[in-house]
Amino acid sequence: MHKEVDYIIVGQGLVGSWLSYYTLQAGKTCIVINDSHTPAASSVASGVINPVTGRRIVQTWMIDTFLPFALSAYADIGNQLKTTIVKEAPVVLIHPSAQMQESFEYRYHHDNVYLQKYKAEDVKAFMHTPFGTGQINQSVWIDLNTMLTSWREKLIDHHQYVDERFDMEDLKLKDEGVEWKGIQAKRILFSDGIGSMQNKYFKGLPFAPNKGEALIVEIKDLPNQAIYKHNLSIVPWKDQLFWVGSNYEWQYEDAKPSIAFRTKMETALTQLLTIPFKIVDHIAGLRPANQDRRPFVGMHPAYNAIGICNGMGTKGCSLAPYFAHALIAHCEIGTPIHPEANLDRFKLSLL
Repeated sequence: MHKEVDYIIVGQGLVGSWLSYYTLQAGKTCIVINDSHTPAASSVASGVINPVTGRRIVQTWMIDTFLPFALSAYADIGNQLKTTIVKEAPVVLIHPSAQMQESFEYRYHHDNVYLQKYKAEDVKAFMHTPFGTGQINQSVWIDLNTMLTSWREKLIDHHQYVDERFDMEDLKLKDEGVEWKGIQAKRILFSDGIGSMQNKYFKGLPFAPNKGEALIVEIKDLPNQAIYKHNLSIVPWKDQLFWVGSNYEWQYEDAKPSIAFRTKMETALTQLLTIPFKIVDHIAGLRPANQDRRPFVGMHPAYNAIGICNGMGTKGCSLAPYFAHALIAHCEIGTPIHPEANLDRFKLSLL
């Protein structure tokens, strides 16, 4: 194959999809190299953007910037794909302890932007609520499966997608960019999840991979207009199926679904729900998170044709559109990348 493009993008998970989207929006050409047989973290993600996080119920990093950007971006790509990707879904908090109930009450009365009261009676038919309830507004659910599959089909239709494992041995540096198997490009951007941990240009970055697991559960009598959060999250998936999981595990043996996780979630569901449920699937994947909980975004300090957009961790749905756009804007018009995400902070580790 001989082809000339502006960008080669490695990986078609959430970040790679957004990189290719913004490349094309900028009027540039690209080709996406993706191994569909390697499970992406995006394929097991809940798809939730929640503006509030943690046991202290605090606003997530820069959410006032990321949330409106993400909502607009997902609406735009949905329009291109002629499908609805974003669904508003408030988070109903089922407080798992008196301490969490107190945290909610404190935040509700101090620096509250997204919280509101929720009548426990509205959920008592489905769940045990000994410590009461609360609600987080402006949270949304992104239909990642539809988005990623539809975007891939669009790339294939326009001959912009190669389903193949990317081997670094096939990458050649040129005076004016790079070449991979006859495809010449001005730049190559890596958004291949944990694959970048073995990338010779970026293995010096402080990756902290974690494992995400989830059950797909049929809960026929549970209303699917909200996300429910206890010690686990119950997220609408499709029809009467729900994604049930915890966000991440730092200690794991492999990337496969584990019996321990399934047992833990099944026990938690049994204790929480007052209605029947049925487990229909169990999925797992690895995320390339980062020790300082901020993404890796930018071009290599010694090789200006090689870049990365990775390490989004558990906040990928809100961070990916913003930082993919930021990297393409940086490449095309020199817009600076936010210093907390800029690759420059690890310059010494990469040289």
